[in-house]
Amino acid sequence: MDMMQKINEAKNYIRTKSSLSPKIGLVLGSGLGSLVEEMTDAVHIPFESIPHFAIPTVEGHSGKVVIGKLNGVLVVALSGRYHYYEGYDLSVVTFPIRVMKMLGVETVILTNACGAVNKDFKPGDLMLITDHLNLTANNPLIGKNIDFLGPRFADASEIYTKQLRCIAHEAAYELKMKLQEGVYTWWTGPSYETPAEIKMIRILGGDAVGMSTVPESLVASHMGMQVLGISCLTNMASGILDQKLSHHEVLEVASSVKYQFSLLIKSIVSKIK
Repeated sequence: MDMMQKINEAKNYIRTKSSLSPKIGLVLGSGLGSLVEEMTDAVHIPFESIPHFAIPTVEGHSGKVVIGKLNGVLVVALSGRYHYYEGYDLSVVTFPIRVMKMLGVETVILTNACGAVNKDFKPGDLMLITDHLNLTANNPLIGKNIDFLGPRFADASEIYTKQLRCIAHEAAYELKMKLQEGVYTWWTGPSYETPAEIKMIRILGGDAVGMSTVPESLVASHMGMQVLGISCLTNMASGILDQKLSHHEVLEVASSVKYQFSLLIKSIVSKIK
């Protein structure tokens, strides 16, 4: 079965649960999925019930598509995502983004929980992604190109849309919220980086490091979607502080900032509509 057939089967199944066509899509990272609880008139669709969707295996990723209103604006949200380190092919990791596009999504907001490499940042900060470094030696666009979805050679000069970043800064200013900006680095995981690797990332220009987001942003941009990336900095990266890293800490810090995060996302969504 080819990719377009899979995408259409997933889209058609979702359409049987909701006929709505959101223009805004959200991908909620580790510990940030509770935002869907604030959606109204919402339809919850478990990943496992949707054709060709896989099942997330990571704590903090519930795995469901939610279509409804956030702050009165129609959105579709992914509560949970897939990661390359789970053993999934990147075509599986990015499949929900493809389906979002076919559902009518024009703008996607990608969120994640990640580590701070920039020593001027601190745990609990929110960071707008201005650009990224792909250090995994892989790319979700490798393989046969589907011309209907996008060009063979995709431009990557502005994956993270400047206009959306301006909207995010305006929202943060109105909320009296500090919003960092920086370059996100994609690392495969699941092991955290070594202190030497973090030093390398800093030298290369990375401000944060995580295990997601970049495949989704590449695929979204390839399909002509507007992309906004927001990282919740849950810890200082390896070697900066004299302490070991744990996923429990990631979830704990993400949970502590979820109120601020929720306010920011709701304000941004209202300004995009």
